[in-house]
Amino acid sequence: MENLHSKIFNNRFTEQFPGDHSGSTKPRQTPGVLYSSTKPTPVASPKLIAWSESLAATLGIAAPDDLDIAILGGNSTTSSMNSYAACYAGHQFGNWAGQLGDGRAITLGEWENASGESWELQLKGAGPTAYSRRADGRAVLRSSVREYLMSEAMHYLGIPTTRALSLVSTGDKVVRDMFYNGNPQYEPGAIVARMAPSFIRFGSFEMLAARQEMEQLKALTDWTITKFYPHLSGENSILDWMAEIVSRTADMIVEWMRVGFVHGVMNTDNMSILGLTIDYGPYGFVDNYDPNFTPNTTDLPGRRYAFGKQASIAYWNLGCLANAIAPLIPEPEKLVEVIEAYEDIFWSKYSLMM
Repeated sequence: MENLHSKIFNNRFTEQFPGDHSGSTKPRQTPGVLYSSTKPTPVASPKLIAWSESLAATLGIAAPDDLDIAILGGNSTTSSMNSYAACYAGHQFGNWAGQLGDGRAITLGEWENASGESWELQLKGAGPTAYSRRADGRAVLRSSVREYLMSEAMHYLGIPTTRALSLVSTGDKVVRDMFYNGNPQYEPGAIVARMAPSFIRFGSFEMLAARQEMEQLKALTDWTITKFYPHLSGENSILDWMAEIVSRTADMIVEWMRVGFVHGVMNTDNMSILGLTIDYGPYGFVDNYDPNFTPNTTDLPGRRYAFGKQASIAYWNLGCLANAIAPLIPEPEKLVEVIEAYEDIFWSKYSLMM
């Protein structure tokens, strides 16, 4: 078991790809780079509220001392951490939104355990980044509790998901309009430390395609396959990779439907390239079988991301990813076949689950 403050972190993503190293958190477009180097913004008084002993045991992370809590609260980083906010784009509610990026998430580095498994450590709510736009980069306690509890619960329900390592209160107040009724109030702030093998999204590839940065698109695709799909190789590796993403995404949606989970905001920037449940925002569960249920008030009245539409939205999102990588495929009709197989794959998996 190793402490966070003494661990030597890897930084393979930032070493592999170009980034903006100015350190500026001024909102801006960042063409030509996949991330912006960003330090967490210190908070008044970080205090540990929750710690996932099971995830820590899996990764060989020692129980946090004061130095570790300072890291988890965003008050310090170590010399081996090349912290950054990722740049990506996406379709939001069916419309192209352009550049988005990590507006309140900062990745500290990659933790490798004794078995050689590598997990990215990311703080959500750690302050502004170049991609925060008009927001403050912070998170409130109530939403942070929800993410911490649900990501761990989903794991134990057998559903592919990012994990939560810790929940830290910041001692600072954050202004939020809880009910979106024009009455913002101060709430206690918090930071969730979440972990996954990768937080790369469909939108990471959409951004490069939209900017016509084809060399970077090919580089990110090849790197993702090599690192996370090492069993795929040969001249058809990209098609095989896409087929596996289709299958993993179908698996994830089937598992959501099994437990009545509604993600609430299935934008392409919230779709994991590894088929993980990612970004717990306005999620919910159906209390009775209601295909039109949505926990997201922003999704009314269209209910694009309602419970019963999640499978078809996943299909639509996979199509967006396919469009992004299509320039890398010599025979695009084969890519169409891979995507169109989703419907049969989903219903076969769904029927088996039922």
